[in-house]
Amino acid sequence: LQLVESGGGLVQPGGSLRLSCTASGFFHYFAIPWLRQPPGKEREGVSCISNSGGSTKYADSVKGRFTISRDNAKNTVHLTMNSLKADDTAIYYCAARRFELCGAWGTGYDYWGQGTQVTVSS
Repeated sequence: LQLVESGGGLVQPGGSLRLSCTASGFFHYFAIPWLRQPPGKEREGVSCISNSGGSTKYADSVKGRFTISRDNAKNTVHLTMNSLKADDTAIYYCAARRFELCGAWGTGYDYWGQGTQVTVSS
């Protein structure tokens, strides 16, 4: 399974971006999390969606601002980010978890994308 992120860039505070994670292979077997690594900090979980799309989870810091969705027919997961803040600046990664459901952050992530930079700045 190969994962490719896209959609990152520079945005002003309060703005929006939509990240995409596009996969090859047996995409529909995997729960897909998004994680991020801010400059100088540890990587952290942001959001996750189950293999069917029926279950999602979000970090407290992004609840109400970010929305995760998936289209299994197109092998794509989207992360729509609204009301962006400077603290959202990070490299964003998608991964594939070898289970149907999201589970605990960081467990069972077998595949990773290369990351896409998101910078929130005026």
